[in-house]
Amino acid sequence: MTAQYTLKVVTDFAAAHSLRDYPGDCQHLHGHNWKVEVEVAAPALDRMGMVVDFKRIKQAAREVTEELDHRYLNEIPPFDELNPTAENMAAYIYRQIGERLNDQRVKVCAITLWETERACVRYTEEG
Repeated sequence: MTAQYTLKVVTDFAAAHSLRDYPGDCQHLHGHNWKVEVEVAAPALDRMGMVVDFKRIKQAAREVTEELDHRYLNEIPPFDELNPTAENMAAYIYRQIGERLNDQRVKVCAITLWETERACVRYTEEG
C-alpha cells in the first residue's frame, strides 16, 4: 500500500463576470462570492513530519485570489480572452497555485471552485 497525504485549505474571494456567448442570464454582468478549496498532496512527510506548512498553502492561495478579488474578471488576463467560466477559472487557479507550491515532493492535486453553495467544479490534472 502506498501512502498519500492530502491537505486542504479553503479561501474565498468576490468577483464579477459575464459569460461570453452564453444563451441566458449569465451572459450579463453578475457576481459571486467564490469559495476555493486547494488540495495539496505528497507521498511522504518532510523531516518535521509535515507535507507542507498550511501557512504556505494559505499564502499561495491568497496571492492568486487577491489578483481576482473584487474585480470584473472579463477585464483581466487571461479572462480578457478566455471565457471566465467556473471551469476555466478552476484550471487557472490550479496552475497559478501550483507554480507557487509544487516541488519534487509536494503537488497541488485539485482545486474545487464553488460558484454558489450548491454548484462547484473540481479541477485536477491527475493521471
